Amino acid sequence: MIASLTGTLVHLGSHDFMIRVAGVGYHVQASSRCLARLGQQGDEVTVLIDTQIRDDRIVLTGFADATVKDTYALLQTVQGVGTKAALSILSALSPDDIILAISAGDKAMITRADGVGPKLAQRIINELADKAAGFSLGQGATLASGDTPPEGGAAKNSAIGEAVSALVNLGHGRAEAHAAVVRIAAESKADSVETLLPLALKEMGR
Repeated sequence: MIASLTGTLVHLGSHDFMIRVAGVGYHVQASSRCLARLGQQGDEVTVLIDTQIRDDRIVLTGFADATVKDTYALLQTVQGVGTKAALSILSALSPDDIILAISAGDKAMITRADGVGPKLAQRIINELADKAAGFSLGQGATLASGDTPPEGGAAKNSAIGEAVSALVNLGHGRAEAHAAVVRIAAESKADSVETLLPLALKEMGR
């Protein structure tokens, strides 16, 4: 099983690339974000690889780092999310953005990916909500953990929900609004819509 490849980048396409290792060329599919990070033809590169053995061929999928590969594996646990859909989502969103969208229930954010409609986006949110909350990413992991609201009881949790809704009504994305309000609720004594909303607006640059 191929887990990684280090060699010369000999071809860089819009959805794939070829890397030459010890005289052998390997065709690898990848997200557009991964391709943008690879470099130029002729560069020496290292990529992580997911190997799938099918009836008629071996399919290699490349990743720039372990976080992206782990997110790809997480997405593929959802029924209806195959290689094409997972790479499309990873082309449109960073791993942190994906986890944030799932924890905030923001299906519109996920539908930014080509070929991913509202029904599939909602299925991704439903099936990965619990897994995403504990997924170990950078800043996004902290925000995702906010899916379980800060301590403070039902009243504070309700205030968080109302503040998020208010921000969405003002034109902010649900995931970004959710992240800002949860972060403020965790870091401050704000526990009502009246106190959370101004701080959230300031946090989001309004």
